Amino acid sequence: MKYMLLKTYSSPAYCDTPITEWSPQEIQAHIDFQRALGEQLAASGELVDAQGLTGPAEARIVSSDGRSAPLVTDGPFPETKEFLAGYWIVDVDSPERAYEIAASASAAPGPGGKPIGEYIEVRPVMSVPASDL
Repeated sequence: MKYMLLKTYSSPAYCDTPITEWSPQEIQAHIDFQRALGEQLAASGELVDAQGLTGPAEARIVSSDGRSAPLVTDGPFPETKEFLAGYWIVDVDSPERAYEIAASASAAPGPGGKPIGEYIEVRPVMSVPASDL
């Protein structure tokens, strides 16, 4: 079963220091951790996709009535304290395995190398039965 693990940039459970205040070495350790997790999941055959996303300043919101040109506006408002920072799509045998992976991602290092307790949302990916195609 496929799951999407959503990494949201917000105030994590165990870290009060915004990433903008981390040292370059702490940021690099965090990125290295994310890459290593992706490599482990790829090696086990569980990784479908994983991507980091740009910050909200690069986001755009698109809406359309289906008849006229789409309306494209700037993304989330600057006062947004949470935003989607990245995701993993994994294909695993059980929800429990998806939770294990999310727990590993949550424990990514922050200041001083301590786990930050990042909130990772785990959502099943819906599938369409073959008869509906």
